[in-house]
Amino acid sequence: MSPPDAGARALARVFLEQTLSAEGNALMLEDATREEVVRRLAAAGRAARAGAVTPSGGRTSSDAMATGPKIAEAPNLETLAALVASCSRCTLHESRKNPVFGEGAADARVVCVGEAPGAREDETGRPFVGRAGHLLDRLLMSIGLPRTSVYICNVLKSRPPRNRDPLPEEVSACAPYLLRQLALIEPEVIIAFGAFAARTLLETKSALGRLRGTVHRYSGYPVVATYHPAALLRNPGWIRPTWEDLQIARRMLDGVGDREARIG
Repeated sequence: MSPPDAGARALARVFLEQTLSAEGNALMLEDATREEVVRRLAAAGRAARAGAVTPSGGRTSSDAMATGPKIAEAPNLETLAALVASCSRCTLHESRKNPVFGEGAADARVVCVGEAPGAREDETGRPFVGRAGHLLDRLLMSIGLPRTSVYICNVLKSRPPRNRDPLPEEVSACAPYLLRQLALIEPEVIIAFGAFAARTLLETKSALGRLRGTVHRYSGYPVVATYHPAALLRNPGWIRPTWEDLQIARRMLDGVGDREARIG
């Protein structure tokens, strides 16, 4: 690869600063190669064109993101959902059919977090539908939580093509939305369903088996990690351990035992 080009980096930095809104996250170019600078310039050009004024005088969603309400300032879930619907912070908006913001009680004591929307979720715009969604409903009912009493969402708000694993930049782009959802709901506990959701929230590479059975924290919120309902459909033997994990959340809601002693 070519050695870093300071002149190209400087030009790229100026261009990016003028054309991109990164919601307060700096775009670091200090160690960028010439190829990386060119790639980022191309991405910036696409973002700038997407945010240009339309012939009718209106503004595109990218421009609205720059001038409209900030994610962290969204006063309610409805406003935040509208920001997601017009979001272009990553490329997933180009391939999705529908954003999948989340659904449930705005004052829920429990927030269930999965990885990302699948094909059915992308079609309907709803999280956890289909067979995995029905199993989730039964799991929640087993601890006395009707689906309507909790809030359900995903780390990502758009489906990755072909259900591939989310990319780090996609997770980073969606993280402010999840954080604002939690701030607005103020749950007593988060249940992370699946290894990806648990590892992402807890910023760890540990196996799910090592994360289960302990209460962790994400941005100050207690987190219980367990298996994803889709995994249970393939491995019914994991249903009992999942129920046991959900019992931890149930005990926390009931105020039984020393909560802090179970937080890792």
